Amino acid sequence: MIYTKKITVFIAVSIACMMSTSQAQIKYPPTKKVPQTDNYFGTVIADPYRWLEDDNSAETKAWVKDQNVVTNNYLSKIPYRAAVKKRLEEMWNYTKYSSPFKEGDYYYFYKNDGLQNQSVLYRQIGLQGLPEVFIDANSMSKDGTIVPGVPSFTKSAKYCAYLLSSSGSDWQEAYIMDVKTKQLLPDKLQWIKFSGISWKGDEGFFYSRYPQEEAKNLLSKKNEFHKLYYHQLGTPQAADKIIFEDNNHPLRTISGGLTEDNRFLIVHMSEGTSGVELWVKDMVADAPFSLLIKGFDSEADVIDNDADRLLVRTTIDAPNYKLVSIDPKNPAKENWIEIIPAQNKLLESIGTAGKKLMATYLENASSRVYQFNYKGHLEKEIKLPGLGTASGFNGKITDKEIFYSYTSFNTPNTIFRYDISSGNSEVFRKPELQLNPADYVTVQLFFKSKDGAAVPMFITYKKGLQLNGNNPTLIYGYGGFNIPLTPAFNISNAFFLDQGGVYVTVTLRGGNEYGEDWHKAGMLQNKQNVFNDIYGAVQFLIDNKYTNPSKLAIRGGSNGGLLVGACITQHPELFKVAIPQVGVLDMLRYHLFTIGWAWAVEYGRSDKNEDFENLYKYSPLHNLKKGASYPATLITTADHDDRVVPAHSFKFAASLQEMNNNSNPTLIRIESKAGHGAGKPTSKVIEEAADIWSFVMWNLGMKFI
Repeated sequence: MIYTKKITVFIAVSIACMMSTSQAQIKYPPTKKVPQTDNYFGTVIADPYRWLEDDNSAETKAWVKDQNVVTNNYLSKIPYRAAVKKRLEEMWNYTKYSSPFKEGDYYYFYKNDGLQNQSVLYRQIGLQGLPEVFIDANSMSKDGTIVPGVPSFTKSAKYCAYLLSSSGSDWQEAYIMDVKTKQLLPDKLQWIKFSGISWKGDEGFFYSRYPQEEAKNLLSKKNEFHKLYYHQLGTPQAADKIIFEDNNHPLRTISGGLTEDNRFLIVHMSEGTSGVELWVKDMVADAPFSLLIKGFDSEADVIDNDADRLLVRTTIDAPNYKLVSIDPKNPAKENWIEIIPAQNKLLESIGTAGKKLMATYLENASSRVYQFNYKGHLEKEIKLPGLGTASGFNGKITDKEIFYSYTSFNTPNTIFRYDISSGNSEVFRKPELQLNPADYVTVQLFFKSKDGAAVPMFITYKKGLQLNGNNPTLIYGYGGFNIPLTPAFNISNAFFLDQGGVYVTVTLRGGNEYGEDWHKAGMLQNKQNVFNDIYGAVQFLIDNKYTNPSKLAIRGGSNGGLLVGACITQHPELFKVAIPQVGVLDMLRYHLFTIGWAWAVEYGRSDKNEDFENLYKYSPLHNLKKGASYPATLITTADHDDRVVPAHSFKFAASLQEMNNNSNPTLIRIESKAGHGAGKPTSKVIEEAADIWSFVMWNLGMKFI
């Protein structure tokens, strides 16, 4: 257990500091309560703020406006808020590049001059050619809230298509461009969500979409009947042909794409965020679809085909993944040929380029990359600078070189040029920052969780840190959905480090840093392990004199927002500040909105008795207690978040304001024309970062340096 005399002393100090530095008691907007109850297997649960789920109602909109006024009033009284924003703008203002990629005669790359709302896609002939603008998202809207995705090119590079999203929503529209002239074709496709684009020659492409939806339901209604379509250029969307569907299972997502040689069309079907079923169609033989791997108890993805066989990365009999060769005409497991066997480290991904396999492994949550041939022979390791994250090991079969990126907590995104034949890497582009990354240090340390599991975390701080137990510290985690947290540079976090803060990332169970076993140890009935891992990390930080509860903030987004909500309702005494962002906070009703049903494989569902009992134990909304003392909390969400609908944050904020029994602020910041986070313009990112860091620093008693 983590209740120690040491913590009790720190709690007393925290309360004393809070009482001496807190502002006047905040007057929150009144939030009406309605007599709404639900009966879950004999347990009657009140839901008095159910009305806040209707984001279209005038009452909800008025509540949002009033809450934002209170939050802005509080933040405006923090004396260094403007200075924090100014410093962030200064730090953000450096040129950022993506890795280049080649299509036809051109190299394409993204560049942001520093404070542009969206990066601009350029192209040039040759690596030394003169760049020209290809797609500038900043010209599509004044505030940068319309964002095109990375374009998908035809093999001849005659056309490209891109998916456009607005205000952060997951809904997208497809546009097609003539690459030579940069002119848009008349074709325009709508109702697209959770889709890629896979071209078939220059004639058309495959994509996935939902049925047309009424505007009033776009941001909240459950998404059903996802289907794979084929669009022929020059024809209306109404003429698009359904390629694959499953109307008997409306809550399945379906996506599809061709292998690089256009030989096979692969369909991925899923019932949630975990587990996949694969179907294949031989396009040359024009054969019907056949089942390649039955769902939904394993993960699998087709990497490429090697003549008539498919190379498939799978967890079947390999929790850390392996690569096998499968004959689609004889796909039974006993006929598989092992290409790259499973190891004791996660085979995170496999890219292809120059007829080589580029295998990225995670070893203690850091990247290791190796080059194999298509028969599984190891040719070389691609040497990386240190403990960090490398990505971008993809190209075409004709490529002689590729460009990849490398980053770590104290290394900004650096682009390397890699020669496939020699195995030599050289720096291609390195950003010039207004800070020296060498001034910071990252250590990876391991601690014991409640059940004895060894859990790693990365601790980053400015050199010269005094281990006096009094350092302002922010702990960040995610812990779910097979998503790894690996080292990466973040200019916003660098600001906190520059202010003397300690930044901690915990490799929580629920992610896949150590394979599927690590994931399963933090999902469904094992979800409490994720929260216990955070408590173990807190204890380690205290025991080793990094910090104490009066100087500790916790932050997380989406599933990480659930993490924050659960931690402060289970152990509010451990944290001085909490930042739950776009969080899943109502675990009894999450599955009723948009794509929430897909998370049931991770969480379980409240309409199943055994799942209900587990969800109810940790659901943040349902574990707030009247009269308890909660940390200073700034909840963040956005009005166009149709991934985790803002109702989660609305209801949690209303309940927290009702329940909290101290003078710590319990605020909610609701962004307009923004969604779950992807594509958010730089101006909004900086504004949000300034508000969050001002709130964190003020409530941790930090001075602005």
